[in-house]
Amino acid sequence: MQTPEQPSTDAFVPTARTTLKRLAGRGHYDRATVHAILDEGLVCHVAFTMDGHPFMIPTAYARIGNWLYLHGSTANRTFRALADGAQACITVTLLDGLVLARSAFHHSVNYRCVVLFGTGEKVTDSQEHMRALEAVVEHVVPGRWADVRWPSREESLRTLVVRFPVSEASAKVRTGNPIDDEEDMSLDVWAGVVPLTMQPGTPQADPKVPAGKAPPSYATRYRRPLAAID
Repeated sequence: MQTPEQPSTDAFVPTARTTLKRLAGRGHYDRATVHAILDEGLVCHVAFTMDGHPFMIPTAYARIGNWLYLHGSTANRTFRALADGAQACITVTLLDGLVLARSAFHHSVNYRCVVLFGTGEKVTDSQEHMRALEAVVEHVVPGRWADVRWPSREESLRTLVVRFPVSEASAKVRTGNPIDDEEDMSLDVWAGVVPLTMQPGTPQADPKVPAGKAPPSYATRYRRPLAAID
């Protein structure tokens, strides 16, 4: 499997596209923060231009080291465009809470997000291709890959894998309470944060699963990886 060069520093070098202009203090350029958000998220949104028109698609993904992998059908023109080198902007957002201020103007949300810019390339190495498919499954449900039938040769040929370097990226994070104007602090209005978390429900078996077949522990105890951000 081909691997990217190891980063020389623990932080990304801000570029004109990744440097935060507004509320710059919420910006994070260290790799640990960016990687933690990517690893916790489930869906990324990929924006690009094709045939002179803007497009944005949501899709599953996985990170392996300094690469972000996406996969889709070889018949999908979106993924063909990305594989052919279309410039893309990829975002991942985690919503942590609703911030209710004393004034309508200062309502907000607590969030963690990553913005990544780059040019994709088609994965042609068969081992890297399979490793990427495994990584996407494991990113969504850790432990699942070992239990299921792996992709056949025909299924692999019908699946296009595109990778993007995680090199031009930044994170933006908001935490904490409302930021109200001083003159509004005496208003008789409740203010604070409504925390939001992903709460898995009870696994529901497919009707064709044999009776008595218990769900695996990674389904009954499903959790996303959580990482604190300073």
